[in-house]
Amino acid sequence: MRPILMKGHERPLTFLRYNRDSTRLITGSADQTAKLWDVQTGAELFTFRFDAPARSVEFAIGDGLAVITTDNFMGNVPTAQVKRIADDPDDQSEESLLVISGIKGRINRAVWGPLNRTIITAGEDATIRIWDTETGTCLMQSDNEQGHQKTITSLSKSADWSHFLTGSLDKSAKLWDTRTLTLIKTYVTERPVNAVDISPLLDHVVIGGGQDAMNVTMTDRRAGKFEAKFFHKILQEEIGGVKGHFGPINALAFNPDGRSFSSGGEDGYVRLHHFDSDYFNIKQSRAPYTAILA
Repeated sequence: MRPILMKGHERPLTFLRYNRDSTRLITGSADQTAKLWDVQTGAELFTFRFDAPARSVEFAIGDGLAVITTDNFMGNVPTAQVKRIADDPDDQSEESLLVISGIKGRINRAVWGPLNRTIITAGEDATIRIWDTETGTCLMQSDNEQGHQKTITSLSKSADWSHFLTGSLDKSAKLWDTRTLTLIKTYVTERPVNAVDISPLLDHVVIGGGQDAMNVTMTDRRAGKFEAKFFHKILQEEIGGVKGHFGPINALAFNPDGRSFSSGGEDGYVRLHHFDSDYFNIKQSRAPYTAILA
C-alpha cells in the first residue's frame, strides 16, 4: 500500500475526520488552522484560519457543515465554530455560520446531535453541553453531581445517534441519552480514561487510558494499567481486557462492522485487533474474553 503524504500543517495535528463517502478529510492542528483535503489526490482544498489551535473537527450529517473547536490561547476564549462546506472548493468561505463561546477551559470534543439540530461539547470543565445550532443557545448541560468530576477527554456516539459515551480523567466513562442528556450508565475503572468507543454490533463499550507517561515506568506495560477494557453496555460489568501497549492508550475505535478494533498509544504504536468467533458468543456464555485477544 502506497501512502499519500499530505503536507500543509506546520505544527502537530490534533484531530481528523472523514466525510461520509470518504472523499474529503478535515484536519485540525496546533498551527491554528483546520484544513480540507481531497482524499484521492491528497490535495489541500481549503484552509480555515483561527486565532488559537484547532482542537476538534467533525462533519455534520450530509457533509454540508463542519464544527471546529478552538482552544483558549493567548487571551482568546475557547469556541466551537460552524463552517459551511461547499461542494466546489472555489466557493468555500472562512465565514463562521455560528460561534459558540462562554465555556471555561478547552473544548476537547464537539459533535453533531440528531439531524444536525444540536451540537454536543465536552472538555476541561468536566461539563457536557447541548447547543441549539440555529441560535447558539445552550439547551442543557450535565448535572454536576451525576456528571464527570474531572476533564472529559473523549466522546463517542452510537451508530443510531440515540446515545453517546464520554471518558474522563476521573477514571470513569459515562453513557448519556443524546436528546435529554440523561445519565444512563457509568463504567468505573482504575485509571484515567483517555479514549472510549461503542461497539456498532454488540452491547459492548471499550475504554482505555492509563497514568501519564511521566509518572510510570515504561519497562512494564502493567505498571500504568495500559489496557483496553471492555464493559457490557447494559449490565456495566467488565467482561475483558486487551494488553499490549507500553504507554497510555490515547485512541480507540471499533471497525464500522464491529468485527475488529484499533488502539493507539503513547508508545507510538497502533494495534489492530481482530475478534475471533468466541468473542461473538460472549453474550450467551458470559465468559471473559481476555485470552481471546491478548
